[in-house]
Amino acid sequence: MINQQYAISEYPNVDEIYARLNKLTAQPMRRINREKMQEYLGYFETHCKRSKELTDEAKKFIPGGVQHNLAFNYPFPIAVEKAEGAHLWDADGNRYIDFLQAGGPTVLGSNYAPVREKVLEMLQTCGPVTGLFHEYELKLAQLVNRLMPAVEMFRMLGSGTESVMAAIRAARAFTKKKYVIKVGGAYHGWSDSMVYGLHVPGTGRLEATGIPRGSSASTEEFFPNSLGALKRHLMVNRLRGGTAAVIVEPVGPESGTRPVPRDFNQKVRDLCDEFGALLIFDEVVTGFRLGLGGAQGYFGIKPDLTVFGKCITGGYPMAGGVGGRREVIMSFAAGIGSTGERTYVGGTLSANPLSCVAGYHALLEMERTNAPVIAGRAGDRLTKGLQVIIAKYGLPFVAFNQGSIVHLETSGVMLLDLKNPMRLLKELKPRKHMLEEMGAAYMANGLVTLAGSRMYTSMADTDEVIDDALHRFEPVLAACA
Repeated sequence: MINQQYAISEYPNVDEIYARLNKLTAQPMRRINREKMQEYLGYFETHCKRSKELTDEAKKFIPGGVQHNLAFNYPFPIAVEKAEGAHLWDADGNRYIDFLQAGGPTVLGSNYAPVREKVLEMLQTCGPVTGLFHEYELKLAQLVNRLMPAVEMFRMLGSGTESVMAAIRAARAFTKKKYVIKVGGAYHGWSDSMVYGLHVPGTGRLEATGIPRGSSASTEEFFPNSLGALKRHLMVNRLRGGTAAVIVEPVGPESGTRPVPRDFNQKVRDLCDEFGALLIFDEVVTGFRLGLGGAQGYFGIKPDLTVFGKCITGGYPMAGGVGGRREVIMSFAAGIGSTGERTYVGGTLSANPLSCVAGYHALLEMERTNAPVIAGRAGDRLTKGLQVIIAKYGLPFVAFNQGSIVHLETSGVMLLDLKNPMRLLKELKPRKHMLEEMGAAYMANGLVTLAGSRMYTSMADTDEVIDDALHRFEPVLAACA
């Protein structure tokens, strides 16, 4: 089962990773020395003047100056003008190695020409939207079903957040139960019921500003990897009506920042079967990135519902969807008027021609080129190189990967939780700021990461690109020694 179809060449030793992560958070932070950090911050003032002008002006019209959380960077956001393959260019002409890859969906690399040409061809005739059916809706759904057999039917939506909302709504309608259980710290979009236990396990409604309590009253969380806690929730819920669904990121919360043991998903599947709950895999990141069969293919698990996000279109807009068992997904059947059991979902421009053509051809190209495996090899090379640098300078930092999803933990902020509330209150802000500084230092050295601690490799990341990246990482990490 685990072969060259999938990006993970060797499953990480989870116990060893946690031991190293615990050691990292147990000691004082190893920040970049102050003189070197000032040099890195100076880069932005001298080399990124146009970006600063643009984002300063944007603050007058856009809250925070940018429209998406991924674009927030310290000390200020960078304005990008060009993306191609493994690289980005900003408004000042600076080139960066792109390990953000739009948050994960561009496994082929940014602005991949063969897909772009198919999109442009379609725009010449149909245009991006019609509001009516297009053949590529069918072609994309058929392709997803072929690649992921558990997705017997597929309903396309506009984002991962919408898709999670729809999956939960369908699970409740199908099971006639209301409780939904998630892993604390996992991100499943920003809908009212899912802004619960967000990013930091055990925090419940801490970030639920503007959300009525009733919206998350039926949402529960359990600490990562605690199967005993999950079973307790399921047992209690059985006494009060039952659990509709358990939703997980199959490699662990925050794209595997807190990795799961190899058999974790099977044990969750078994518990769901025991208690009559549906299992939802959130494959917004892992779908097609770990392999064309997704994490479910890699782990050999058949979820009841699968959530897709930007991966479904290879990074093109209006990207999301939910698929799974026919009898559950049929509740999304479109049409005017009630069918009694219909689960209402909207999305006027969902499954538009532009998105469906892009998704169909992106997935075909990924299949033709074996892009997930090539991207996974790049992730392996990057991770091993970072581990060598960390050992060379005697640093407590931790680098590990699940194929093309690469983690570089330096501050440990993502590993804090409410098991130690005083420590969380004391260390959250300074460790978060250290992470911001690391991200800025990487960028000053020509590297774009996700929040300074996560990277997504792509098929465009050749050995030369990865070796160039490691050459750029080394001075930053050396400055922490």
